[in-house]
Amino acid sequence: MARRSRHRLLLLLLRYLVVALGYHKAYGFSAPKDQQVVTAVEYQEAILACKTPKKTVSSRLEWKKLGRSVSFVYYQQTLQGDFKNRAEMIDFNIRIKNVTRSDAGKYRCEVSAPSEQGQNLEEDTVTLEVLVAPAVPSCEVPSSALSGTVVELRCQDKEGNPAPEYTWFKDGIRLLENPRLGSQSTNSSYTMNTKTGTLQFNTVSKLDTGEYSCEARNSVGYRRCPGKRMQVDDLNISGIIAAVVVVALVISVCGLGVCYAQRKGYFSKETSFQKSNSSSKATTMSENVHWLTPVIPALWKAKAGGSRGEF
Repeated sequence: MARRSRHRLLLLLLRYLVVALGYHKAYGFSAPKDQQVVTAVEYQEAILACKTPKKTVSSRLEWKKLGRSVSFVYYQQTLQGDFKNRAEMIDFNIRIKNVTRSDAGKYRCEVSAPSEQGQNLEEDTVTLEVLVAPAVPSCEVPSSALSGTVVELRCQDKEGNPAPEYTWFKDGIRLLENPRLGSQSTNSSYTMNTKTGTLQFNTVSKLDTGEYSCEARNSVGYRRCPGKRMQVDDLNISGIIAAVVVVALVISVCGLGVCYAQRKGYFSKETSFQKSNSSSKATTMSENVHWLTPVIPALWKAKAGGSRGEF
């Protein structure tokens, strides 16, 4: 009994597999394939190959670019978009004559054809990677610095793919990543990061004065920024002390002068003079008013007599 039940179970499993395979073919689902990766240099050509069975008269081919939104590349036997002018079809494959960095991404070819089990659909995915040479990097170099301070120079490129590595040059001579391996005439206190493009002097000295430039390089190419001069000067301690002493003396002299003027009473004399001047003005005005008081009635009488004589 146990053996018969096992045989029945095996038969049921086989039937299930047969039905599943028939469903798989009838509805056009293809077995997953290994994804292709195509690498091309910008402005050169690339071929996106669709690994499917040979093309037949009844085969229908579509190419799509995947991403946030799916866009057609080849549809209804015609290349779409800007691929019309810079690509061509070779069987199921697309030959891009002039690859740009915007072409990078995932592409999928879909081939459908009728079969005995129904409509059969096969898919293949291709990833296109576009290599881009670096542009001229932007370099930040201070024009002046004081010896003994921390100074950092920066270099960056935003276009290169793969990400470039950076090298710094002083007066046209390449600086070593490990400064201790260089000559004794150069400052060995700097740190160079070839990944981020920074060159940091922990204690900059007058020996570091010179023209600095940076080079960005990857597997496609390299570019260098124009040289910029950095002048390193010693801190003039004696000059600073002399300036501080002079300022202190000027402040002291001004303070002593103010104190001397207050003791001599120059500020109080000026105030009393202003008060006496204002009081004398007030006295003069009052005297003028007293003088005019008897004169005004006489003038009125003379005017009245003259008007009566006219009548």
